[in-house]
Amino acid sequence: MIQNSKTGAAFIAGGSLAGAGVSATVGGMGLAGGFGAVGIGTAPVVGAGAVAGAAVYGAFKAVAVGDAAAFGAMGIGAVGGAGFSSVVGGMGIVAPKIGLAFGIGTVPMASVGAVIGLAAYGFAKLLDESEVKETSAQLFERMEEKVLQMDYYNAAVIELGLFLSGEDLSQKFAALEVEDELQALKAEFASAKTEQETVTSNLQLPETWKCVKTLKGHTARVNAIAITPDGNTLVSGSNDRQINLWNLKTGKWFHCFSGQAEAVLSLAISTDGKQIASGCIDRKISTWQIDKKQFLRTFFYSNSPYSHNGFVNSVVFSPDGRFLASGSADKTIKIWGGYTGNLKLALSGHTDAVLSVAISPDSKILASGSVDKTIRLWDCTTWKPLEIFTQHLAAINIVVISPDGHTLISGSTDTTIKLWNLYTKELVCTLTGHSEAVLSVAVSPDGTILASSSHSTIKLWHIPTGNLIHTLAGCRPVAFTPDGKMLVSGGNGGTIKIWSLQGLNQLNLDSLLHQEWWEVLGVDPTTQPQDVKLAYFRLARQYHPDINRYASAKASMQLINKAYQQFQAQLKF
Repeated sequence: MIQNSKTGAAFIAGGSLAGAGVSATVGGMGLAGGFGAVGIGTAPVVGAGAVAGAAVYGAFKAVAVGDAAAFGAMGIGAVGGAGFSSVVGGMGIVAPKIGLAFGIGTVPMASVGAVIGLAAYGFAKLLDESEVKETSAQLFERMEEKVLQMDYYNAAVIELGLFLSGEDLSQKFAALEVEDELQALKAEFASAKTEQETVTSNLQLPETWKCVKTLKGHTARVNAIAITPDGNTLVSGSNDRQINLWNLKTGKWFHCFSGQAEAVLSLAISTDGKQIASGCIDRKISTWQIDKKQFLRTFFYSNSPYSHNGFVNSVVFSPDGRFLASGSADKTIKIWGGYTGNLKLALSGHTDAVLSVAISPDSKILASGSVDKTIRLWDCTTWKPLEIFTQHLAAINIVVISPDGHTLISGSTDTTIKLWNLYTKELVCTLTGHSEAVLSVAVSPDGTILASSSHSTIKLWHIPTGNLIHTLAGCRPVAFTPDGKMLVSGGNGGTIKIWSLQGLNQLNLDSLLHQEWWEVLGVDPTTQPQDVKLAYFRLARQYHPDINRYASAKASMQLINKAYQQFQAQLKF
């Protein structure tokens, strides 16, 4: 029994490896038909190889024991394949690298169905012999994970080529020769810049983001960050009820404002860089003098000891310094004197908690996002409502306005990001890619890059095209420095990450690995091995060069592999 199960596993593993070899040799492939066209990456080919291996094993067992059930499984699969062909219609497979193109009719699809049926029989026999109490799907997933960990599969991943503008730029990337190959690719991109300027600039191929520093000072999750206009000081607010000040150039902590009764939820810095405003769970807004490092005032209304009747989720200074706006769980937006702190008026209209407020660069429009799934625009001169956007399907967690004042950007619990034209009030596009609620967004000073974050992932987008250009292991909140060369984000366990925009010629895996393995994989040091493995597979799929067209994907994949190897090594001690 045990020997037979090992034989069956060998068939499946052999098929998987054959699939990886085919993918590496053939390169990018695709399916085309009446339904359109879709790409076929390495993972599907590996899976097909595993199925083929299981089918061979099924045939082997059927012949050996004379089991008629195998022929029944083939018949069911053939009928299913023919039915699929009749529904989908004509299809074809194309592989540009080797000049392959051929059609798939009903008969070939019936044959494919028969093979799949035989593979199912093979899986079933393998389960019977191994006495493993798991489903065929669970077994297949386990076998796929084993293949993914094998050195030759990792090598195949790193050797996969890029397809750019129809040209085959496939190269072999030996483990210790990545830098030379990246330089060669960079030279090719530079020579093609005249003809493909739009493509290369849109994809930001010559640059990548690298975590250069992790700040540790808070004892609980960081909810808000803000950066002074001169780019020298970073301010952070946390569940630990502290507001910390950091030298952004050195990463050194240099002051703490305390006194909040509860967690700090939001922060804002005045345009002149002199004041900090904080919004807290204790329903109060407080301001602090940065240069003198002293408390200024708490904002009160009427005879109340509070600023709002609910959590203060968002605060923002107007660019002209005239007022400060705050959004609260009490469903209102309040407008306060920027210098006096006196309440000017309260805006009502939202039917649930206001989670975010933003003001246009000319201080003429205020935008607010709410749990009620709406975004409202307000005229900052008359304070009358201008527009209501209702296209999101869940709470709007964050709204920002681009530096040029043309675009409103919203992030929602429905996992999408939407871009709106503030002049025409039209929805420009919807960005999809997050699998969790989008909790924070930031726009680079030149208005070309959008950073969005969830509980565990940061994504970078090219705004003019909507292309996803990079994925980072970090979390909310996010903010760009005034020069756009650094991105600041939240991290695990109360940490703050500083990301630097690097040229590919500066990308060095050894220097990147000054980070601990858990920082690279985006987990805590105490995370269970199975969860670390899942994090590794998730990152591997994100940075798979056949999926991620970013130029540094191959180097990033090697970094992820090395971090996982470090994790595996420590398990032996």
